[in-house]
Amino acid sequence: MTNLYIARGDRLAARALASETVILRPDDSGLYVLNEIGTILWDAADGITPLATIVEQAICPRFDVDATTALDDAIEFVQGLRDHHILNVSDRPVTSAATAAALDEAAS
Repeated sequence: MTNLYIARGDRLAARALASETVILRPDDSGLYVLNEIGTILWDAADGITPLATIVEQAICPRFDVDATTALDDAIEFVQGLRDHHILNVSDRPVTSAATAAALDEAAS
């Protein structure tokens, strides 16, 4: 499987509240609430760490789930956030928000 890399989208306001994260997209006033696992993915979305590594190192040890199932669920989740322009998803590391947006657009 090709590695996926995730980076936070542009023009977002986010606030951590306990184990959840609230994200506001001012462009369309969209409000999104990430649960604990979504927050782990959001916090780790640095554009350079492969999604599989994030899942293996940050999700599997904390939750009773195997790596394959967790990765499949994470991919589905981040693709949903990509569709809402919350995360940029790429098949190669992302070094800047502009690069992430260009790669994300090409992947769509």
